Parts: sequence; structure tokens; C-alpha cells
Amino acid sequence: MGATVDWLRTTTPGLLVLCGLAIAVLLFAIIRVKLEPFIALLLVSLGLALAAGLPVAKLVGSPLKAGDSLLETGFGGILGHIAVIIGLGTVLGAILERSGGADVLTDRLLRIFGDRGAPVAMGLLGLIFGIPLFFDIGIFVLAPLVYVAAKRGGGSLVRYVLPLVAGLSMTHAFLPPHPGPVALGGLMGVSLGWLILVGFICGIPGFIAAGIVWGSWIGKRVMVEVPEEFLVAEANKEAAQADTGGVTTVAGKSDGPGTTTAAAVQAPPSVALIGGIIAIPLILILGATFGSQLLTANSQPLQVLTFLGTPAVALLIAVLIAFYVLGIRRGQTVQELSSLTSESLRPVGMLLLVVGAGAFFGKVISATGIGSALAETMSAAGLPVIVLAYIISCGLRIAQGSATVAIVTTGGIVAPLVVDHGYSQFALALIAMSIAAGSIVLSHVNDGGFWIISKYFNMTVKQTLQTWTVLETILSVVSFAVAAVLFALVA
Repeated sequence: MGATVDWLRTTTPGLLVLCGLAIAVLLFAIIRVKLEPFIALLLVSLGLALAAGLPVAKLVGSPLKAGDSLLETGFGGILGHIAVIIGLGTVLGAILERSGGADVLTDRLLRIFGDRGAPVAMGLLGLIFGIPLFFDIGIFVLAPLVYVAAKRGGGSLVRYVLPLVAGLSMTHAFLPPHPGPVALGGLMGVSLGWLILVGFICGIPGFIAAGIVWGSWIGKRVMVEVPEEFLVAEANKEAAQADTGGVTTVAGKSDGPGTTTAAAVQAPPSVALIGGIIAIPLILILGATFGSQLLTANSQPLQVLTFLGTPAVALLIAVLIAFYVLGIRRGQTVQELSSLTSESLRPVGMLLLVVGAGAFFGKVISATGIGSALAETMSAAGLPVIVLAYIISCGLRIAQGSATVAIVTTGGIVAPLVVDHGYSQFALALIAMSIAAGSIVLSHVNDGGFWIISKYFNMTVKQTLQTWTVLETILSVVSFAVAAVLFALVA
């Protein structure tokens, strides 16, 4: 027995067996036992650490001092990096959604592209609003707009749905401030500016292939009607708008049924305003990233760019601007904005715990030597790290369904493999994008997003597999291919 334990703890094959067993137990706990991923990751991490022989003091610290323990540094290190970013990004998305900006942008895009180009307009809508909105929130907010476009343009609902969800999925997987990319930035030590740039470079070709090309082809072969109940609801909405002259009313400002005060009548926000607010944090973050490459170190302009381009500061600026121009200036009170903030942040808590537990899992893998064992095995097999990262992420995604769990778990495994290789920020961002690409492959019945698509867009399970599942796989493979080719050129 002692010889077996020593073999598991001290040899490369033994450490790889421990890692494989830990992942198997993790998947069993999430898939079969239905344990919350946060709890499952925490239990498996502790179990792996003890099985690998890590000292208890190193793992959890002492009763008097635990600040340097793997448990606290694993959670605290990543949450200190992402919590503010994800929170502010969530609030920004909520105020943009509540302002009616999506309706305004949809109308403008449909006028530009016309009924025949409506699918492309839906794709652009998904790309733009996918940046500040979580994937599922984006579906809830934008689904009625897809119904409108499909009713006007005719044909299968699939033609309009797939470009939209391709845009939402691409931004959710590849771009900050979404949890996966932000977590990868912290785990792998790559700046969000590089993640934004490389996310667009890798994700846009995948979006075009999956959302526009595949969506157009399969949309002619899978016929899905606009839900009948929506047609009734839309007719009622149009009638109500006709009664008020098509203007928007601000909640809480009406004098009673059938009456509207002057304060209640609000013109919709402009397209330029909505687009500008979404662009503000991206421009500031990118400005800081590339300013560090082009400006003199410690110069005054660089210090200003660095401060404004810090992701938390950039998002805070965007949120404050949105609060004023989309809230206070349009008749909302600070109390109403505070309520909106509280409401939007409720779902974020469990998400942060999952990311923190995934980072702890990565810390344990690094401390046990499993990361080094993986690196040796990968080197002996001639397998590039970017391919290994993609394969692991794909496996975890297919097995348990959650893209976020796949990203943070894979990031924890892969991060120790890249620490001492001297990769540039560009190369690290490409590896991060390969993990992100793997996390969305082959969405099927164990993925909550699969059922959201099926429910909201009137598709059977078979139709969802034919359309959405294939779309996610195309988006994954094409985006990874771009990342792999670029990595081969720069690494």
C-alpha cells in the first residue's frame, strides 16, 4: 500500500492518474450526484491535495494564520481580479437593457439591412449586446426582437435565431467582461486588453462561419414557425404603442390608467449613445494595453491611460455615464437605479464562487506537481500546449455542460504549464482563446443554454441538435483553428 501511495505522489504516471481520478470524481459529482459545481470543485480540490500528500498547513494554513494557504490564495487571488469587473459589467448590461437600447438598435439595423438582410442584422445585434449582457439574459431580452424580424422577413425562425445566438455565444466565451475570459486573464496572467483584441480576432471568423454561413444554410432546411402566443402578444403591444403615439413611458411616472404625464414621455435613446456606452470600456482598456507598448515608461500620459484603462475603472466610468444619461436624465431616481443594481447582481454570487473554486483547483494541481507531470508528458508526446488546452476544455464541456466550469477547470490545469515558458501576452491570449473555444463545443442536453434555445425559439430537441449544437461546434472549431495557426506563427 505504501509503495502505491508513493508511486501516485512522486512519479509522473502516478500524478497523472491522480489528476484523471480527480476530474472523474468531479464530473461524477456534478453530472450524477447533481452537486453544485462550487461544492464539487471545493471537495475534489481538498481531496486531491490530501491524496497527493500536501501538508495541511500549506493547504488550509493554521488556526492563527491562513492568509498564505492554498485555499485562501486560490480563491482570493482570482476573485480579487474578477469580482469587481464581473459586477460592474453586469450592472452596465442591466441599465442598457432596461433603457430600451436593444429595441432602438434593432430598428436601425433592420432599416439598414432590410428584410432580406435581417439575419445579418440579428447577428450584429447579438455581437453588440453580447458584450455587456450575459448569454441567457441576452436571449431573454432579444428574443422578442428576433420574432419581429422573422415575422417581417418571412421564412424559418432559424434563419434569424442562429446569427443572434452565434453573436451572443462568441462574446460570452471570448470577450471580457464575461466571467470565462476574465477568469482566464487572472489564471494565466494575460491582460484584458490582449484578451479583447485576440477574442475578436479568433471569434469573428467563427461567428461568420457558424452564425451567418451555417445559419443561412440550415435555416432553409429546418422550418420553425414564430410562436403563436408571441404573435398575439406583439399585436397587443403594437396596439398599446399606437394609443400612446409610439412613445416610451418611464415606470412610476403615470398618473393612472389611460393618462401619461409629460415626465413619462421619453424619446428612445439614440443608437450612437448606446453604441458609445458599450464602446467606452473597450476603448479605455485597449488604450492602456497598447499605450504600455508605445509610450515611455512612467510617463504622465501612460499613467493616465493606465488608470483609466484599468478594467474596474473603465467599467465604473461606463456605468456612471449610463446611470446619468440612461437613468437620471430620463427621469429615474437614484433609488430606482440602486434597486436595478441590486436586482442585476443577485445571480452573480454563485458564479463568483464557481470561478474561485476552479482557481483553487488549479492552485492544488500546481502545488502537487501534476502541472509539471502534464508538461513532461505533453512534451514527450510532441503535443503543443494550445492543442492540449483545447482538448481538455472540450472534454470537460462535453461531459458536464457548463462553459464556465470547463474554462476555470482547464485554466487551472493549463496555467502551470505556461508559467516558465516566457510566452508573450499575445501567445498567452491565444492559449486562453483555445480554452474558451473548447468550452462551447457540442452543446447538448446537459447544457442549460441548449434548453433556453429550445424553449425560447420553439424548437424540438432534434431541431435544436441540428441547429444550435452544430453552430456551437462550428464556432468552437473555427475559432480554435484561427488561434492555433496564429500560435504556430508567434510562439
